[in-house]
Amino acid sequence: MTRTIFLSVSLCLCVGLAADIHAREGSPVDQLMKDGSQAYQHGDFEQAVERWTSAAAAYERSAARAEQIDALIRLSEAYQSLGRYQTAAIRLDQAKGLAAGTDNALLSIRILWRTGNLYQAGGQYAEAEQSLQESLRLARTLPQAALTAAILNDLGNLAASQGKFTAALAAYNESFQTAQAVPAKLLAATSQVNAARALLSSKQYRESKTKLDQASGVLRGLDPSHEQISALITVGLTYAKLRAFLVELNTDLTLASFQALHDAARIADQLGDRRASSFAWGYLGKLYEDEHRDTEALNVTQHAILMGRQAAAPEALYRWQWQAGRLMKALGRPKEAIDAYRQAIIAVQSIRPEVSAMTTEEQAGASFRETVGAVYFELADLLLRGADRDDDPQKREAVLREARDTVELFKVAELQDYFQDDCVQAARSHATGLELVSKSAAVIYPIMLQDRLEILVSLPSGMVRKTVPVGAEALTEEIRAFRTFLEKRSTRQYLAHAKTLYGWLIQPIEPLWTGAGIDTLVIVPDGALRTIPLAALHDGTQFLIKKYAVATTPGVTLTDPRPLDRKSIKLLSVGITEAVQDFPPLPHVARELETIHGLFGGTSLLNKEFMMSRVGEELKANPYSVMHIASHGQFQSDSNETFLLAYDGKMTMDKLEGYVGMLRFREEPLALITLSACETAAGDDRAALGLAGVAIKAGARSALASLWFLDDQASSQLVTEFYQQLHNDSVASTAVALQRAQIKFLENPEYNHPAYWAAFLLLNNWL
Repeated sequence: MTRTIFLSVSLCLCVGLAADIHAREGSPVDQLMKDGSQAYQHGDFEQAVERWTSAAAAYERSAARAEQIDALIRLSEAYQSLGRYQTAAIRLDQAKGLAAGTDNALLSIRILWRTGNLYQAGGQYAEAEQSLQESLRLARTLPQAALTAAILNDLGNLAASQGKFTAALAAYNESFQTAQAVPAKLLAATSQVNAARALLSSKQYRESKTKLDQASGVLRGLDPSHEQISALITVGLTYAKLRAFLVELNTDLTLASFQALHDAARIADQLGDRRASSFAWGYLGKLYEDEHRDTEALNVTQHAILMGRQAAAPEALYRWQWQAGRLMKALGRPKEAIDAYRQAIIAVQSIRPEVSAMTTEEQAGASFRETVGAVYFELADLLLRGADRDDDPQKREAVLREARDTVELFKVAELQDYFQDDCVQAARSHATGLELVSKSAAVIYPIMLQDRLEILVSLPSGMVRKTVPVGAEALTEEIRAFRTFLEKRSTRQYLAHAKTLYGWLIQPIEPLWTGAGIDTLVIVPDGALRTIPLAALHDGTQFLIKKYAVATTPGVTLTDPRPLDRKSIKLLSVGITEAVQDFPPLPHVARELETIHGLFGGTSLLNKEFMMSRVGEELKANPYSVMHIASHGQFQSDSNETFLLAYDGKMTMDKLEGYVGMLRFREEPLALITLSACETAAGDDRAALGLAGVAIKAGARSALASLWFLDDQASSQLVTEFYQQLHNDSVASTAVALQRAQIKFLENPEYNHPAYWAAFLLLNNWL
């Protein structure tokens, strides 16, 4: 996908290097390989896939192993160019399996090289480095200078994607020198373009421009090809970025950018490379947009959309439909803008996993939210702005629901991106419309926009909207300060921020349910709001928790609210009191497990009994409805680094899903999972996203978990009080049980600071 537009010319060289494998003339299957290569060079990756798939099957039938391996390697690259990374990996694994029985060094090197590129596309940088370095070492043993230069170029890409620009520049320079000696002009020019990008990122702006000037001159003298178009697009984009730093050269840089993008578009149209044409015209439209030439920008963007449709390239379409939406909004055409945004989101949804991979390739460390989140929120913004223009209450509420559903689509996609699996879709299949569940709950849906806060409130009587004149940046700043002071037990500095946030988030909407019997607030937070407990907001007289039970859910379409059946609770409780794996002891956990066991019975596994394999055996053999984990846990931005501590190691979210997730396929899945000693870093919105989705990942209806690590004794006491409340009142909801436990702490002078009682969140099902 993006790799076809930026940085690499891998397959072009693979084709050339493999020419000796297909030396026979007139063979129909060899003609398929050549047709596939020609289609790839014209950017017709689907046609290349079709030809090379047929060739690989024919080679398999004729037992031509080396030729079959070559076809599979090319297929892998073509699928990656289409953004179908999983299929690319499958084809490469097939090639690897076949190559294990051969002594063809060149094929083995190409497989290693492709493996490194796929690892990089997936953000697995250590694995990518290992594969690429090994392929480089082996390539140097062969008389294959072009292959060596190409691998060096990709090692430069890998270093640059991690912000290691000195190493990247060294690799690009060696690649350029090696390619020049071949001579391989396209590869040499590509290495220079990549070096220019790295120089820009390392703030060597004039050196970056010099490289671009040199490379663009070489590129224009080459025969037309997809790789040439990709390189010219990158040249144009890099010239455009330099304008912010070489202000005195703004006019020259704009003209140079325009020329490179226009050349790329012209060559793409000449070749019939519709995908590349879409990108070239689309980025040209962005250049016009930057210059505030909106009408021209829209005309060019609409041509890019046409090319993207003809190429069946959703990875291009979402960009240009999004761009068209922005331009139509700027031109005062809101209805057309809304339609364009809707189409953009449809395109993003169709390629959501691939968008995640594009995020990794284009912006090292960027999240799904940072890359495409704005398209969802900009559409919600437009819808909400237009809602007031409709006098029909039913139509107005329909618009509000579309705005909420648009943001909800993003939240679901963001969770899928975080966990990288199908657990979110499994949760959606059991979800229930929250407005229909409880007559005593208000569902609060804040939408943080650039210039204001929109709050959508779902009540039994319908949906209502309130607008608060505070932008996302100011709100986030206040949230960060509140969270910081909230954890400091020796100060009451949190209180001013608690009052401010109450004034923004609760006070404007509280009159909406006066007299309606609302006793529970179900918050659907977004972004920074996930990092704070709204129970600790303050109205100037009392905390919010004194007035309402509070629950949190990551999305209205991700919750399966059902009352917890107290009479049939079957409990598995596990915990650690000892210091293990460099984590401090939790001496009060033993008492915690003993008390909970006294209330509900069940099975307890403490210290050496809390082995991951034993947990798996217990969950497989017994129909537990509640699982209590009293051990250290950390939620990180990367779900692979998020874990709960077992005695014999770190239980990752994937392992947790493997153990607990099997229960989701029973008629009655796990009703509640409690994590009594976990923490997320203050200010880490993505880590808080992981905490918010822990019930979904575990296949449980609800979760009780802490945002920060409490005093061990306080944590144990609060959690056991929660279970005591569940035991004492079989009618009260789990949200009310938590509310009562927190109020009991709040009224205890020793623990009345919210640092002790506010950390625990009830996630998903609150009934």
